[in-house]
Amino acid sequence: MKMIVAPLLRIFFRPWMEGAENIPDEGAAIIASNHLSFSDSFFLPALMKRRVTFIAKAEYFNTPGLKGKLTAAFFKGVGQLPVDRSGVRGAGEAAIRSAISVIDRGELFGVYPEGTRSPDGKLYRGKVGGLARVALATGAPVIPVAMIDTEKVQPPGQVLPTFGIRPGIRIGRPLDFSRYQGMENDRFILRSVTDEVMYEIMRLSGQEYVDIYATAAKRQIADDKKRADAERRAEQRAAHAEQKAALKAQQEAEKAQQEADAKSEAQAKKQEPDA
Repeated sequence: MKMIVAPLLRIFFRPWMEGAENIPDEGAAIIASNHLSFSDSFFLPALMKRRVTFIAKAEYFNTPGLKGKLTAAFFKGVGQLPVDRSGVRGAGEAAIRSAISVIDRGELFGVYPEGTRSPDGKLYRGKVGGLARVALATGAPVIPVAMIDTEKVQPPGQVLPTFGIRPGIRIGRPLDFSRYQGMENDRFILRSVTDEVMYEIMRLSGQEYVDIYATAAKRQIADDKKRADAERRAEQRAAHAEQKAALKAQQEAEKAQQEADAKSEAQAKKQEPDA
């Protein structure tokens, strides 16, 4: 990552970074970043001098096929921690324990508080859990980070990156939550800590903040798309039915006209005098 990927990213994308001095040269800290694109997992750890261990969804480690194996190899190679997001009891606790062990070793632990990529470039409500609980259990400072324009480099669903876009990383000053240490089981404190971090990320990124979870926004966007698709199909069916009815009416009118013409012609023949 540091020797191969980082130089390539600098050559092809020329990413910029502000506030690198806010990352300590040694000692534990929590890196809390917004999440705009899959490419965040490349730019952020590759451009930082120190190694950052992130929690990554378990699907990245167990997806079948060649692409799945390559993805799993990448995330294992950079030391990411798999977390089961299926709701299996104990999975979240295991991830938090793993994160605390990273902090106890004096390393950098990274987390995306939104829990998933933003579906539309907006900043969504941070999830109460890993970020706040690890911060209060360990006393480690939280460093807010804003990824800039990475969603333009690789929009959700796009496999290959788009060149010619220069993304950036803006790093804020460390946030100290030691005043709440030992209160990691108080949900109101956890929410307060999470919201404070999200406010700093919003200030750094300039994103529009939406006070719902990104997962709910994704469902809403998917539902809206389904509804729009259904309405479009209904409009197409209605237009097709209207065209069909118009064609049928035209054919019936032409048939009636032909019958009327034939009738008129027959009457005209009857009225003709005998030769």
